[in-house]
Amino acid sequence: MSDSNTIDRRAFLSSGASLIAAGVSFMILPNAYASSGGKSDSHPMLAQGGHHTDEEMQKCIQLCRDCHAMCTQTIAYCLKLGGHHATPEHIRLFQDCAQMCSTNVDYMLRESAFHDRVCRLCSDLCKQCGKNCEQVAGNDQTIKQCIEMCRRCAESCDRMASKVAA
Repeated sequence: MSDSNTIDRRAFLSSGASLIAAGVSFMILPNAYASSGGKSDSHPMLAQGGHHTDEEMQKCIQLCRDCHAMCTQTIAYCLKLGGHHATPEHIRLFQDCAQMCSTNVDYMLRESAFHDRVCRLCSDLCKQCGKNCEQVAGNDQTIKQCIEMCRRCAESCDRMASKVAA
């Protein structure tokens, strides 16, 4: 085995270990907050002027993840149905909603100072996606589930955006 392979492997293993350590530290942050008794001065998000709790943030993150998954799955479903379910505008709105939910999760996880604005946009897209789905849903239970998921996600994002702006 050449020396260059050994060095490359060592560099790879070293950077991989650093990434794992960074991931562990992010998983520990919520526990550190809980062990502090939930005091706002010990939690960076609340100390920066946010008025929402860690529980509310986690709920919004989960709803955005669920909405992303639901919209992504419903795209495939609508494409199989065809017709007015598969129009480019309808599919594009699903894609926009799913992508915005995913982006919103990223902003909240890293406690970005701009997450309230991203939450507002996410809410707007979720509402628009739900309205668009209502036009084609009929009695289709899968699309009705997507409408409900978009509604719940929009409501949670509205709460997150309004609490920071308050």
